[in-house]
Amino acid sequence: MDPGDPTAGDPTAGDPAGDPAGDPAGGQDPLLFLQALQPLWSTRELRQQLREEAWRGFAALDNPLAGLLDMLEGSRGWQGKDPSLEAWVTCELQRWLQAKPRPGRAQCSLGLKELQARAVRVLAESPPSLAGPLVSIFQLQDADRSPLLAYVRRLHQEGKFKEAVMLSTKLKLQPELDVEKMGTPLLLQDKVNLVERYVDGFPDLQRRLLVLMDSWCQPDFDIRVVARQHPKVTSLKLEKLSPKVLSRQVLHLLERFGLDPALCPNVVAQQRLAALRYLCYKRFVERSMSQENWADHVQDLVGQNEWLQEQLLKLLTSHSDTATAAQCALDLSLPEARLPATVAAELSRLRLQERMAEAPFEDRRDDYYQLPVTRENVHFLASWEDLARHEEELLQPGLVGVDLEWRPSFGTGGRPQVSLMQVAVEGHVFLLDLLVLSQTSQAFSQLVLRLLSDPSITKLGYGMAGDLRSLGASCPALAHVEKQLRGSLDLQQVHRQMRVVDMPAPSVDGTKGPRGLSLLVQQVLGKPLDKRQQLSNWDRRPLSEAQLVYAATDAYCLLEVYRVLCRDPTRFHLSEDLAKSLRPGRSQRPGAREQPSQQEASALPQQVPVAEGEDTTPEIQARAFRVVCDSMLQGLARSLRCLGVDVLVLGTGEDHRRAAEVARQEGRVILTSGLPYHKLRAQVRAGRCLSVDCSLKARQQAKAVLRHFNVRVTHADIFSRCQACNCDQYLKVSKDMMKQLMGLSGHQESPSNTGDEDAQSEDAQEPGSAPAEAPGGSTYDPPCRWLEASDLQASVPGTLGNGTRLQLAGVPVGVLRRPGLRHFYCCTGCGKVFWEGSHLGRVTANFHEVLERPPAPASPASSPS
Repeated sequence: MDPGDPTAGDPTAGDPAGDPAGDPAGGQDPLLFLQALQPLWSTRELRQQLREEAWRGFAALDNPLAGLLDMLEGSRGWQGKDPSLEAWVTCELQRWLQAKPRPGRAQCSLGLKELQARAVRVLAESPPSLAGPLVSIFQLQDADRSPLLAYVRRLHQEGKFKEAVMLSTKLKLQPELDVEKMGTPLLLQDKVNLVERYVDGFPDLQRRLLVLMDSWCQPDFDIRVVARQHPKVTSLKLEKLSPKVLSRQVLHLLERFGLDPALCPNVVAQQRLAALRYLCYKRFVERSMSQENWADHVQDLVGQNEWLQEQLLKLLTSHSDTATAAQCALDLSLPEARLPATVAAELSRLRLQERMAEAPFEDRRDDYYQLPVTRENVHFLASWEDLARHEEELLQPGLVGVDLEWRPSFGTGGRPQVSLMQVAVEGHVFLLDLLVLSQTSQAFSQLVLRLLSDPSITKLGYGMAGDLRSLGASCPALAHVEKQLRGSLDLQQVHRQMRVVDMPAPSVDGTKGPRGLSLLVQQVLGKPLDKRQQLSNWDRRPLSEAQLVYAATDAYCLLEVYRVLCRDPTRFHLSEDLAKSLRPGRSQRPGAREQPSQQEASALPQQVPVAEGEDTTPEIQARAFRVVCDSMLQGLARSLRCLGVDVLVLGTGEDHRRAAEVARQEGRVILTSGLPYHKLRAQVRAGRCLSVDCSLKARQQAKAVLRHFNVRVTHADIFSRCQACNCDQYLKVSKDMMKQLMGLSGHQESPSNTGDEDAQSEDAQEPGSAPAEAPGGSTYDPPCRWLEASDLQASVPGTLGNGTRLQLAGVPVGVLRRPGLRHFYCCTGCGKVFWEGSHLGRVTANFHEVLERPPAPASPASSPS
C-alpha cells in the first residue's frame, strides 16, 4: 500500500509489498505511515485489520527502529495521557519484534548507539505506559549509562525534576544518582509518592531517604531553609510539610520498606511524645490509669532520652501539682538536675519518707460494675495441662463471653501481639495465657478453633472482628479463624442499634464518660466498667490481681448484658428483627437458618421471665416530680417545665453546693453534669443526683431524665407550668379583656401589625404560645380561673394585684383578629402571656415516646367552658 496512492485509505486496495512508511533512508516521511493507518484507527471494528497492516508495514521497513523514532519525533499526539495511534504503533512494534525476529533485525543494531541517544530524548517526554516498550525496543537497559546519566542530570538542572526522576526510575539509574539531590525538590512539591517509587528496590537509598526526611522532623527545624536552597522548585506546598505530616510519611515509608526505626530518631521521639501526652491525659485528666500502670508505660517510652525527659517534666508540671510531679519523678528516676526547683525540693522531701499512697480517686469501687464471680472461679491457664483440665467446661454447649487483651503500643511499634484470651461461662472465667500457649502448644490452637467454630456454643463479644484479626496475627495457626467463626453475636452491632436515652452516661471528672463496652454495660446494667487497667502492661508476668479481675470482668459482663437484652429488648428500643435474633438459641452468623436445631435450642439458656416488680422504679406523676438543675442545663429545664415538671435552676455563678441545700430542704432531685456530680451526689441520698449527658440535645436529656425516674407524663401536663419562671398558676383572659388591657397599656396597632400578622402570630411568642388542639380532639384549656377586674391594680394598668406586670408588649395585635381564638393565659408569676397556637402539636410529636396515650373520645370534641 503506497501512502501516495489515492486508494491508500481503502484497506482492500494496494499491494502489501509497498506498505506504508517505506524506508526513512529513502526520503519518505514517516508521518505518512500514520496517515495511512488513521482510517483504520478511527474505526474500532477495523482494529484487527489495522494490526495486520501495521505488521506488514514493519516487515517492509529496512530499519523499523529508526522509522519509529522519526514518527515519534515528528508527531506530538502520543505525548498526551489518552491512548494515541503513535503509542499504539510503538507497542505493536515491540510485539512484532518479540514475535517475529528475523535476520534483517541485526542490521538495525548497526547504528544502535545513535538510536539509543535519540530514544532517551523521546523517553523523557513519553507517558509511563510507553516506558517499557521503548526500553525494550531500543535495549536501553544495556546502553551506555554515561549519556543517560548526563541527560538525566541536565533535565534536573533545567528544573524538570519530575521528568528526571521518572526517567532514571525507568532506566534503573538510581544507584548512580544522589537520592537527596533527586528527591528533595519533589518532597518540597509534596510528591512523596514519586520519590517512594524512585527508591523502591534499593534498600540503601531507602535508608538515606528516611534519614533525610527524619532530619526535617527535628524540633525547631525550618523547612523554608531547604526551600531557599532550591530556587527552581515551583508550586511549593510547604504547609503540607509540617513535622506532623512528615512524621506520618516517614512512618509509612518505615513500614512500607521494613526498615529499622533507629534510622528515624526524631520521628520516633515525636511519636513517643504524642504517647506521653495521651498517657498524661489518661492519668491526670481522665484519672483512668493507676500510678503503677502509668509509670510502667512512661518508663518504657522515655528511657534515657534527655529530650523526652524534658518534655515529660513539662507535661507533669502542666498537668499536676508539685507533689504529684515529684512523686512521678521519683517513680521514673528522672535526673534531679533537670527538675524545676520546687519539684526538686519536694523530691528531696519524698526521699526521706515512705512512698506516697495512691491518690484518693483510685478507690471508687462502688461506682463501677462488679464481677459477680468469686476470685476462686477465675482460672489463669498457662499450660496445656491447665487447658486439658478445663477443656470440658470451655467447650460445653451454651453461652460464652470472649475477649482479648494486649499490651498497648501507643502507635510506637508494629501490630500488638495478643497477651491474654478471656473465656467466660456461667459462674467461671478462664484466662488463657497466649504468651505461652500460642507459641508452645498446637493443641491450644485446635481447642480455640473448636470453640469458635462450634455453632452450639454462642460466642458473645464486643468488636469481635478486630479481636479475631489480632488473634490471627498473634497466632499463625489461627490466621483465618474469622472465616471459620460460627454461632456468634457481636454486641457492638447490637449497641449501635440501641436507643437508650433514659440512662445518660455519667461524666467522670470533666471527661466525656464511658465509651464502647463500658457504656453498654452502664446503659444495660446500671454501672460502667472500671477501665483503669485497660492500658496496663499485659505482657507482664505474673499479672497483678487488679489485672486478673479486670480481664475476667470484661468477658463476664457480656453474659449479663446479653441476658438483660433478651429479657426486655423493648426497653432498649431494639427493632423486632434484632430482638428476635437476640433470643437464646439463635445463631448470628450470616446466612444462618431461620430456626435453631434441637441441639442448639436445648444447649442455650432459655429466656428468663421478669419477676413482678423486678428492676422497676415506682411511677411518679410529672407535676409531683421536683428537680433542681445546674445553671448550664437551662435548655433541659425549659423542656421539663414544658411537660409539667417542677424545675428550679441555679443562677449563673451560683455555688453548686446550693443545689444540695435546695434538694435536701425541698425534696428535689439534682440534675447536673461534669465535676459537680461527684461533689453533689455525696451530699444527698442515693439516687437523688443524676449526671446528665451534655452531648445530648435538651429534648433528649428530658426524655432520659423522665425515663430514668419513671415519670408519667400526660397530655394534660403539657404547658401546665410556665417555661420561663416555673409558676403553675395561670389566669384566663378573654379576647375582649385582652383588647382592653392592651389599649390601656398603650399598645398601639401599627402598619406592620396588619396584613399577614395573623399568619405569623401563632409562633411569635414561641415557645410560650399554647396550642389550639390537643391530640384526641380535646382543646387545650388548663384548669384556671378567669381574670377579673379585681385581680388588677387600678393605679398601674396591666399589673396584677401581686405586683406582677403582664407582658402585653409581647402580644402581636394581629393575634386579636384571629378567628377561633377564644382566650389568652397569663402567668401569675412572671406575667408572660400565652395563647392558642401550633406549639402543642410540635411538643406532642417531640415527646410522644414519653407521653401517656390519651383515651379515645367518645364523641366529637367540644371546648370546655
